[in-house]
Amino acid sequence: MAEYAAIKGILAQSEHNARYARNEENIMVKDVELLAPAGNLNKLRTAFRFGADAAYIGGKLFSLRSFADNFDAEEMRGAVNLAHSLGKKVYVTVNIFARNADMAQLEDYFSFLQEVGADAAIISDSGVVYAAKKAAPALKIHISTQANLTNKYAVKFWAEQGATRAILARELSVDEIAEIHAFVPEIELETFVHGAMCISYSGRCLLSDYLAGRPSNRGECVQACRWNYAVKKKDVGAESGYLDVEEDGRGTYIFNSKDLNMSAHLDKLADAGVCAFKIEGRMKSEYYLATVINAYRRCMDGGFDEVVERELMTAAHRDYTTAYTLGKNDKTVNYSDNQTKGDCDFIANVVSCKDGSAVVEMRGRFRVGDRLEVLSPTDDFGKSFIVEYARTSDGTPVDDCKLVQEKYTINSPFALSEGDILRRRK
Repeated sequence: MAEYAAIKGILAQSEHNARYARNEENIMVKDVELLAPAGNLNKLRTAFRFGADAAYIGGKLFSLRSFADNFDAEEMRGAVNLAHSLGKKVYVTVNIFARNADMAQLEDYFSFLQEVGADAAIISDSGVVYAAKKAAPALKIHISTQANLTNKYAVKFWAEQGATRAILARELSVDEIAEIHAFVPEIELETFVHGAMCISYSGRCLLSDYLAGRPSNRGECVQACRWNYAVKKKDVGAESGYLDVEEDGRGTYIFNSKDLNMSAHLDKLADAGVCAFKIEGRMKSEYYLATVINAYRRCMDGGFDEVVERELMTAAHRDYTTAYTLGKNDKTVNYSDNQTKGDCDFIANVVSCKDGSAVVEMRGRFRVGDRLEVLSPTDDFGKSFIVEYARTSDGTPVDDCKLVQEKYTINSPFALSEGDILRRRK
């Protein structure tokens, strides 16, 4: 628990710095929650530091991201305590499609979530909702996007079952969302605003199970939709072989959806009645989360601008789309490749900074003479400087910083904070 106490102190200071840096007089989107993914404790800390109001996490069981690190019982208790100490929230995903054998353990799990004070459970299966209400009547229920919430009557049904929030299907338009809100004003509406999209309707996919024996609806998706496909030809009496199905020389990603990016249209979603903007990515890196959460926090507090637009190009992503939010859209597939690497390289995490020097944990090779840029929730965001010297943890001067996770001391003209990130533009 000492670790959690230390994290609390770090985050409390960084939250103060972040709030001080924001323009509270010019908030574009008011009273909307920014909800971020967290696949482990470090990612949870990153999410809160860079501006998330709440985070969604998974336990070791019953989550649709079973290959994320996820949280054991002690870690989950600590995560909830940490969030609450910062005035933030934690929602726990329990969104598998359950089998009979899961039910007894599910009831024990919901009792635990209620006991540790989780702010809600995210559920897609009606039987799992029944188990939650039976075992943990005080635990709030958010209906997962996996439940295919595409119409106002489905949302009304879940509201009548006691759900407090509906996470809407990605296939809905702003007009449809507004109609749902008008029909069921008593329930909160949450929608995805950024991240990977599924080629299947609301994520109800069988490809992974069929092709790899890993059922996506029980948390084991192999992302078969991201593979590069070819067609096999077999003629009677002729030699068989594979034929490439090509849009260009790089192959064809015929099921590969573009990434969602609604940063320029958050006001439309808020006006339609959305109360929570959700970022996808429990499997994504800390650097990715810091970049995207920071961009959306700044967008919500100050409005969409060229800085936000540029920022969302820096981390790895596929071509962006607004999907179906603004209406019918038949250009949502990313045919050319699986993913671009972004405009910046992740170089280091800041460990400490004092008297013009910073201790940084190396994550990408850099050299004396390189220009590094600051990723931070504070006013140092976007500033850059030249590395003039570097020393290893034992004090040895070096020109080439190539030891992964070595703690190097470098010059810093800015008063950087623990948790800030250094990157290099390509």
